[in-house]
This record gives sequence, structure tokens and C-alpha cells, in this order.
Amino acid sequence: MTVELLKADILSGTQHGFFTRKGGESSGIFEGLNCGVGSSDASDIVLANRSRVAGEMAVVEDALVGVHQYHSAEVVTVDAPSTERPKADAMVTRTAGVALGILTADCQPVLFADKEAGVIGAAHAGWKGALDGVLANTVSAMEDLGAKRANITAAIGPCISQRAYEVGPEFYDDFTAKDPEFSRFFANGTDDRMQFDLPGFGLHMLREAGVEHAEWIGHCTYHDEARFYSYRRTTHRSEPDYGRLISVIRL
Repeated sequence: MTVELLKADILSGTQHGFFTRKGGESSGIFEGLNCGVGSSDASDIVLANRSRVAGEMAVVEDALVGVHQYHSAEVVTVDAPSTERPKADAMVTRTAGVALGILTADCQPVLFADKEAGVIGAAHAGWKGALDGVLANTVSAMEDLGAKRANITAAIGPCISQRAYEVGPEFYDDFTAKDPEFSRFFANGTDDRMQFDLPGFGLHMLREAGVEHAEWIGHCTYHDEARFYSYRRTTHRSEPDYGRLISVIRL
């Protein structure tokens, strides 16, 4: 089966793709294109999947770079192919031939481009990273490489949708303590539970960072099992592990 990658209209003219789980070599609970080097899937299979992604992006395997993601607001600048994975949750580059790959399984994969400046970025933005400023920090790091905020476009890929993202009152309190206006990203759920709009919040934070041209391409990772891995779905089923989707952008 061939791999499937989704595109964002807003990033047209830039090589990118939000890869689904289709077309990989993993099996069992990881069935498909699991690119998570931190998963318990067989490492040779994960590397084979990542090699397939690199091929789709027309780069050598070492040029598909990543980071050791830990739900932070840290951003690193990449200037050459590397197999190292520094601790961070976003990357930026202006180096041709380098592909930035972000892993997700419900969190937001966000791809950025300033086509005029030749600067790109990629961020892993779960609720914590988004709240702590990973998206704004990515924009700032792109500026350091010569990008202009007014020229940056950004696309949020497949992630968990509001109807699938039930949270407790303490989660709501964390957001509204930072800004009472953040209450608008929550809808009432059952009893004291609420439904959080992660992509809506991501778009808000992008616009607050000066990115006027941003969109969510849609697709809920939780509700479309045939195409996407989901940490929350795995948790609800008490499964031992889950696959990771990869989203990639390159110059």
C-alpha cells in the first residue's frame, strides 16, 4: 500500500505533507506508517517507515530530522542533516534539503513557511506546549533566520477535535488562570467535564503571534482510526502503546 499524505492549501508551493498511518510496514497495534522512534514498535520497522517518508519528501534519510519532544515551548534551529534528536518541540531552518519531521498522536502538528525568505518551521503543539508558547517561539525563531511575521503561513494538521477532547475542571482552570478569555475554547460536557477545542486554541495562538494566514486542515485523529493514530483512543482501550504520525516540511 502506498503512503498517504494530506496537504494544506495555505502551504501550496512548499513541499510538505501530513502523513496518515496508511502505507507503512508496522503491524498489530502499530499497523501502518508508525514513525515513532520512542514507541515499542520494532526499531528496524520504524526506521523503514521513516525511510519511506524521506523518500516521499525526496531527501536522504539523515535529512529527515526530528527532536525529542516533551511538551515544551523549546525551539531549535537546524542547519544540516543530523540523526541527533535534541530535546525540543519545534524546529526551524533555512537550509535547503533538510526536512523537519514532527510526531503526533492527537496533539497538533503545525507546519510554517515564509516562502519569500526561504524559512520553514515545524512544531508539536499539545495543550501544554500551545499554552506555554511553542507556536509564538517558533515564529520568533523563524524571524531570527530572516522570516517576516506578515509573510508566514501556518497549517495545523490532523489532531484531536473538540467533540473528542473531554477534560476536567482543573484543565479549564489552568487555561482561564492564564487568560479568562480562554474560556471560549471550552464547551460544556457531562457533569463537571468540558470539551476543549485544541485546534481552535492553536489558531488563536498563531494569530496572537502575528501569523494572519493560518488554517486547520480538519481531520480528527480520535474518530478516524483507519487513517490516524490516537493516544486518547489507545488510553480508552487500555492498549499498551500507540503509533505516531509524522508531519513534514522541507525547502
